[in-house]
Amino acid sequence: MANKINLEFQKALERKRILPFSNGKKLVEKEIKQAEDDLIEAKDRIKNEKFKYATINAYYSMFHTARGLIYSKGYREKSHYYLLVAIQTLFVENGLLEEELVKDFHTAMVLREDADYHGNFSKEGADSVIDSATRLLQMTKVILKITK
Repeated sequence: MANKINLEFQKALERKRILPFSNGKKLVEKEIKQAEDDLIEAKDRIKNEKFKYATINAYYSMFHTARGLIYSKGYREKSHYYLLVAIQTLFVENGLLEEELVKDFHTAMVLREDADYHGNFSKEGADSVIDSATRLLQMTKVILKITK
């Protein structure tokens, strides 16, 4: 699987779906702050039984966390899918991030799309995405050596 993802990353670079991004490192903290804010909002929404928006906010916490990661490596993505490809290649294949968190990110992506576009959402789904977002954010702070 690693070779397939690596090949996919290379093709994404060639097709300009993942791009070098020299300003990325300057924006890492901003992305992590946005991830934290989205996670706080998701937790608030689930307390108020707003499961659709809890799911959406928790997903966007993961999105901004993942962006912070790839920005730290000097890249940016052109779609949510290619963000997933970049995380897999730059962090999982290098042993910096657990494969399970990338699978959770993909699941969160599907749950967010279902909630946002199809009106399919649940407390269980929202709880799952919030848990995954929390773990990804915690691991990212360790990887990026963010102490806040």
